[in-house]
Amino acid sequence: MKSNQSRRSFFKKSMAVTMAAPLVTSLEEYALTAQEAPQPTRPVPAVKATLPTGTIGKVKISRLICGGNLISGYAHSRDLIYVSKLLKSYFTEEKIMETWALSEAHGVNTMIFNPSDRRALAIYRKYRAQGGKIQCLAQLDSPKSHFTTAINEAADAGVVGALLVGNLGDAWTRDGDMDSIGKFVELVKAQGLIAGVAGHELRTPVAVERAGIKPDFYMKTLHSTNYWSARKPDQLKEVIDNYGIDNYWCLDPEGTIRFFSELERPWIAYKVLAAGAIQPEAGLKHAFANGADFCVVGMFDFQIEEDVATANRVLAETRNRERSWVA
Repeated sequence: MKSNQSRRSFFKKSMAVTMAAPLVTSLEEYALTAQEAPQPTRPVPAVKATLPTGTIGKVKISRLICGGNLISGYAHSRDLIYVSKLLKSYFTEEKIMETWALSEAHGVNTMIFNPSDRRALAIYRKYRAQGGKIQCLAQLDSPKSHFTTAINEAADAGVVGALLVGNLGDAWTRDGDMDSIGKFVELVKAQGLIAGVAGHELRTPVAVERAGIKPDFYMKTLHSTNYWSARKPDQLKEVIDNYGIDNYWCLDPEGTIRFFSELERPWIAYKVLAAGAIQPEAGLKHAFANGADFCVVGMFDFQIEEDVATANRVLAETRNRERSWVA
């Protein structure tokens, strides 16, 4: 009996070693291959696609613009608590540069990011120093007392334009401080940059127009409400009173569309995919068909090719829309 058990144990151990051997070998080969593989700091893809462009001031901008929230870890992730940390881990310096290079290769010539993210600003300077050409619209959120410094610093970094971030555009408008918004626009233009004002709330661009301020463009949210996490109409007051709830960014899509249909000023639409809740085909078509001149979309590197193809298809389909192309 003891002999049979020993023999049985021997065969079991032998089979385990035999079955594990190919796996060990393949893992060893994989490790060697990974060590030998080149690790480029900024791959320059051979692909060269194109996108239609529009012009704001003297700046030619691709109709699809690469958003900057993802690379800085700003995640509209509803109630998921880990997503910002995940984004910051994914977007290493090399991955950020790769994303910008892929954007360029597929015809996206402009991106947006916030220079107050010092790491992203340093990477952008390095990217440009290495020959990167992608343009930057700086999204600024400094305190009022520091805006001159922030605008000057953005200009020194080589951006082509600057805009007042939407949260501040909304807050200053609610406070009735149109003088600060007007001063911001003046300071940006004084640097030779195109100047914009962003807002989630429709009253922001409405108030700016009424005040006689003349930004070069607006950045205003637009998306449909046809997605599962959208707030119900009876909850809109809660959204307004507690801004920052992460699943509703355009409280009045129809009003936004009507306002811009009568305004001859360039409109960059953002949050068109409701922060990832709407399919690109549907979100881009809704925005472009209803008057947006440009769309900002936060894109991972692996989404760029498909998003550009989708944008080109949608732009061709919406060429003869009701609102004329202002830019």
